[in-house]
Amino acid sequence: MAAFFPASFEQLIDSFASLPGIGRKSAQRLAFHMLSLPGEEAESFANAVLEARRTVHTCPVCQNLTDAELCPVCASDNRDRSVICVVSEPRDVLSIERSREYRGLYHVLHGALSPMNHVGPDDLRIRELLERVAQGGVEEVIMATNPDTEGDATAMYISRLLQPFGVKVTRLGFGVPVGSNLEYADDATMLKALQGRREM
Repeated sequence: MAAFFPASFEQLIDSFASLPGIGRKSAQRLAFHMLSLPGEEAESFANAVLEARRTVHTCPVCQNLTDAELCPVCASDNRDRSVICVVSEPRDVLSIERSREYRGLYHVLHGALSPMNHVGPDDLRIRELLERVAQGGVEEVIMATNPDTEGDATAMYISRLLQPFGVKVTRLGFGVPVGSNLEYADDATMLKALQGRREM
């Protein structure tokens, strides 16, 4: 059966549909919206994607996203360098920063252990974390992976790897519901989770 839309429009729909959480109907709506934009706005949108791809990279220290040599947290002189908070994704850093409670550093894993999805230890930024801790000066590592099966497995795996270094390893406390994602936690919930963290 011949395609109902022009090939280039179908390709645009397919591109949106390939994004996480975007179904076929949502992809069609987004594609129609893009076509309705004035030329300059559509070009600006496309340029924003290209510019982000060109300039954004991972911080060589914490693996968070940045467009500078170091991310703002690693570059700051006002952070507690004896504490590292380990999160799954860059967006989780923002969730914790909103609590205004945490003053330490971060480490972004870029995922969680998931054998079902073929994500193993070598697919995450675990080695970089161990190298940071091995350099000394770190007293506590807070495991702030999501409170679900994959997040818990990742936290337990990393806590075992950190045992030889003699650092305190804690897990976020109650406040973040089991099975939920950190990005959806409100500021008060995140504050309680940070304050109620427990040793692993």
